[in-house]
Amino acid sequence: MVHRTTATLRALALVSTLLLLACGSSRQGQGIDQPNPRLRTVRLQIGSATVLAEVARTELERNRGLMYRTSLKDGEGMLFVFDRDLMVSFWMKNTRIPLSLGYITADGTLVQMLDLEPFSEEPRPSDRSIRYALEVPRGWFDRAGVKVGDRVIIPALP
Repeated sequence: MVHRTTATLRALALVSTLLLLACGSSRQGQGIDQPNPRLRTVRLQIGSATVLAEVARTELERNRGLMYRTSLKDGEGMLFVFDRDLMVSFWMKNTRIPLSLGYITADGTLVQMLDLEPFSEEPRPSDRSIRYALEVPRGWFDRAGVKVGDRVIIPALP
C-alpha cells in the first residue's frame, strides 16, 4: 500500500510539474520583454488639441506601455487607464522615445505634466491619486498649448 501511494504521489507530482511548465511556456512572449502590439485607439480632446491615443487597459498593456517602440508621431500617444483612483509612478525602462507624461483625474482634469528621459528607471510619481495617464512625444503638450488644469475629454471606453 505504501509503495502504491508513493508511486501515485510521484505521478501526480510529475503531472503537476508538466502542467506548470506548459502554462509557463504558453505565457512566454506575453511578458514585458517585447512591445505591445498596436492597441485600440481613441481620440482625446484637450482644449483645442486632439491626440490619437492607444488605450492600455490591462496590467500587461500598462506594464509594457511604449517599451521597445522606435517612434511616436506628434499628435499620437498612449492612454493608461486604471480601474480606480491610484497614486502611480512611471519610469522609462526599455523606452527609447523621449516622452512627456500627463496625469489625469477621474473627471478628466490634467493635474500634472512631466518630461521623461529615455531608458531612465527613476520613478516619476503622481502628486495625487489619478485615474489616467497620457504619454505623448516630449514637448507635445507645449506645442499643442496644453497646460495643467485643462480638461481631457475621454470618450466612453468599453
